[in-house]
Amino acid sequence: MRRTESSSYVSFMDLKSERASTEAVDVVVIGAGQAGLAAGYHLSSTDRSFVILDSSERVGDVWRKRWESLSLFTPAEFNGLPGLSFPAPPKHFPTKDEMADYLEAYVERFDLPVRLRTTVTRVARHGDGYVVETGDVRYLTSAVIVAMAGYQQPCTPAWSDDLDPRIHQIHSASFRSEADLHGRVLVVGAATSGAELAILSAQSGHETTLVGRDVGEIPFRIDGFLGRALLVRLVLRIGFHRVLTVRTPIGRRARPKILSQGAPRVRDKRRDVAAAGVEWIRSRAEGARDGLPVLADGRSLDVDTVLWCTGLRPDHSWIDVHVFGDHEPDHHEGIVDAAPGLYFLGLTFLHSLSSSMVQGVGRDAKRIVDHLVSNEALTPVTKTEQTEPVGGPAGL
Repeated sequence: MRRTESSSYVSFMDLKSERASTEAVDVVVIGAGQAGLAAGYHLSSTDRSFVILDSSERVGDVWRKRWESLSLFTPAEFNGLPGLSFPAPPKHFPTKDEMADYLEAYVERFDLPVRLRTTVTRVARHGDGYVVETGDVRYLTSAVIVAMAGYQQPCTPAWSDDLDPRIHQIHSASFRSEADLHGRVLVVGAATSGAELAILSAQSGHETTLVGRDVGEIPFRIDGFLGRALLVRLVLRIGFHRVLTVRTPIGRRARPKILSQGAPRVRDKRRDVAAAGVEWIRSRAEGARDGLPVLADGRSLDVDTVLWCTGLRPDHSWIDVHVFGDHEPDHHEGIVDAAPGLYFLGLTFLHSLSSSMVQGVGRDAKRIVDHLVSNEALTPVTKTEQTEPVGGPAGL
């Protein structure tokens, strides 16, 4: 959606001209992943009414739909949201399905008002607050928490369209299992997902080439004795959570690089890639020639499958509020000064390197909810004279 001054404000007459029902609620949380549920937990201890909207069929589907062998690189002791520990031994590394089931149980445990199969199509200013539009219901609210990671749309280069149609192309966001791979496999992108899937490809019997620069790695085994006993705590609880933050000099220096290049690999090491028989070319795939991918040094690679591990980009086109810079919304620790009542949660390095991880969203959510509740300008819409839908008992 193109943002213009004329399209960023929704008037009462605009609302009257449409047919969707209208509901007033103090806070709308968009996204029922770990960030949105953590926000819901903290909101439930306030006097603010709220809903959590999500387009999925089930809570946790964002985890269930990832590749079959995926497991978290953080042990269970770091994977609990506020108020509920993860139900597994502390050193266990949960699978994606275990994480999905935990999120679903979290909603049931705290009776959070999640509304599934609800896609938000627009957020815009309305009076002193906001209107959140979905297919069937329009929400009038004083505050909106966008609780979504900054990864919605798969990134692939424009020249991918120039590859020979016989080459099967799939992005890591759509990859499910080895059955998605055919013949000789090229994995593009050597960060966490690229390294893991290149190893999986090779172990499945495919001739596999990994292309991409080395983003670095955590220099110990997270599932080894030393890693489990000490270093994971040191890295995750101290390094990611307390040292690398926007409030420390080292964190402020690291943040731009992490946002542009990604974090170092946590689980898979260079020697793991080599031991699996993967050929790792530390170069870039820069185009196509005669239907084949071409590297920066001019070499072309004859392959049957290209697995794109090139990341995902944010899609905030549905947020029709003027708060965006070049790469991310203009905020400080999730608080948007230019649009009081609008918040972001779950973004990479929102406050710290752990902000997009399960262990970090609870702290960020509490900070945002505390700010929301203490902001006297954010008048609760359900505490005013409006006790019926806008327009009176008959609605709009």
